[in-house]
Amino acid sequence: MGIVSPGFSGRRRPGEQKLPPGQYLVTDFPVLSAGPTPRVDLGHALPSEDITVDLHCVTKWSKLHTGWQGVSLDTLLAGVETGAGFALARSYGGYTTNLPLPDLRDGQAWIAYEYDGRTLTAEHGGPARLLVPHLYLWKSAKWVTGIDLRTKDEPGFWESLGYHNYGDPWREQRYWGD
Repeated sequence: MGIVSPGFSGRRRPGEQKLPPGQYLVTDFPVLSAGPTPRVDLGHALPSEDITVDLHCVTKWSKLHTGWQGVSLDTLLAGVETGAGFALARSYGGYTTNLPLPDLRDGQAWIAYEYDGRTLTAEHGGPARLLVPHLYLWKSAKWVTGIDLRTKDEPGFWESLGYHNYGDPWREQRYWGD
């Protein structure tokens, strides 16, 4: 078994709207992972909210109007005083991804545990994944175990392998040179 799930094929169709450059629309929910799918015990008790967002993957697929339920990072960071400007999300299996701390605040990020009205499946990051929909999906770490606040930026798993440090789909920031 390789460390990355198989890729996809597909092309952007003329007339598609609300997609970043180079993306094509999917109706299923492709599974891409940087390692094996863990099995984790469930349990949470924080206030949650319903979220409807568009998703964009670095492999060029997009899925519009996806429905989630999760806990806002605003809730998790409430009352946290820090001089940190960056975050490093950690996941089961050692996966990490880095983000500027402002991208996790102001209603931009959640720890999601339901997708499409159902408990989030392990293949899609359950029991809980980071959801940062304004960035490419690799920034929405599956199976999240923690978020470290840092004063210095540190590249995560894919960023260390050449993916863009930020990953804005509207600017097609897929790789370091983009």
